[in-house]
Amino acid sequence: MNWPYVIVALVSGAALACQVGFNTGLRSRMGNPLTAALVSFLIGTACLVLLLLVQRPSWPDRETLLKSPSWIWLGGVVGAIYVAASAAFASRLGAAGWLSLIVTGQIFASLVLDHYGLIGFPKVPLTPWKLVGAGLLLAGVIIVVRSKG
Repeated sequence: MNWPYVIVALVSGAALACQVGFNTGLRSRMGNPLTAALVSFLIGTACLVLLLLVQRPSWPDRETLLKSPSWIWLGGVVGAIYVAASAAFASRLGAAGWLSLIVTGQIFASLVLDHYGLIGFPKVPLTPWKLVGAGLLLAGVIIVVRSKG
């Protein structure tokens, strides 16, 4: 196991939990989840612009971009939907409920993406142990979501 990647993934997951709270708070102040999502993306865009100004990476040429598969541009759409949905609905489920359902959706989708090698992922076969793990995750999510105390 590559521990630096594991640590980065765990910290990223913890940050995602905080992001849900940030977006929920922003929505309550803005009055609308779409406005909150837009403000969140504007702040994120400003941060990325600053990082790019510091790092100064080279940009791909136009031809490379035109030859790219069309599905690569959907990441921003998915991100916008996620941020707006978390701002709109996470407070109704709580952080643990919302994120456990999000993670479950991610796991089940990733099993399909891996098994069929979709959207650029290498084919990684679905195994009985992976199904057991996904089933245990689902059982845990049901407990978290139904638990009221």
